Amino acid sequence: MISKSELKYYSSLLQKKYRSAERKFLVEGRKSINEAILSRHLPEVIFVSTAFMKESEAYLAELKSKNLIIKEVTEIDFKKLSDTETPQGVSAVFKNKKEFSKSSLKEFLKSDKTLAIYLDSISDPGNLGTIIRNADWFNISDIFMTSNCVELYNPKVIRATMGSIFHVNIFEHVEESFFFSEIKKEGYKILISTLEGENIYTFDKSGKFILCLHNEAHGVSNQLKNITEYKITIPKKGKAESLNVASASAILFSEFTK
Repeated sequence: MISKSELKYYSSLLQKKYRSAERKFLVEGRKSINEAILSRHLPEVIFVSTAFMKESEAYLAELKSKNLIIKEVTEIDFKKLSDTETPQGVSAVFKNKKEFSKSSLKEFLKSDKTLAIYLDSISDPGNLGTIIRNADWFNISDIFMTSNCVELYNPKVIRATMGSIFHVNIFEHVEESFFFSEIKKEGYKILISTLEGENIYTFDKSGKFILCLHNEAHGVSNQLKNITEYKITIPKKGKAESLNVASASAILFSEFTK
């Protein structure tokens, strides 16, 4: 069973300040934990409620065969490790992914990939999680995020990714001016989506692109407007004022990965 000190420590990871300080985060649910393990992201510890332990003996035996640490938690204490009203009964602790650095950018540039995603001011956890999941679906493996985006390890973001957070390279706290100066040197074209842009279906997609997505309510930042080279749009056919950024991302990713 988990000790009181362990419960206090690990439940603190539900708060952003402790996640940032410890560089760890909680992932709840069998599917997301399985995706992490399959992607070779091994948890520090796995917590299971007493009820889950009784119902999932075969699953837990499989986890134990991988030499993973599993600790039983009472139903009452498990709720302290979850931010949902109906906890799934299994939760795991993982270390944060790498943050943005000069070396991580150099590694990306060496790969010579033709498409990467740049996120600016994405404030809704569900939108961020869905964008990550969409990128994973279309096999876009690199996402760069500015500091004004919602925190990557917010539990709502983690749930919305449905495990895709472990399949994609995601770099937080990107320093904008340095990032764009370096990627331009390597021939990447900076692309933003606006209502006034060129039709995405007829746009020439040859070359290497950094596709910039932003909060639809606040629009494109002035700095991005000043450095962008290309603007695209998804043609409007109905009366909606705008398209949700997560929904737009699926359309854009599909077009750029044909």
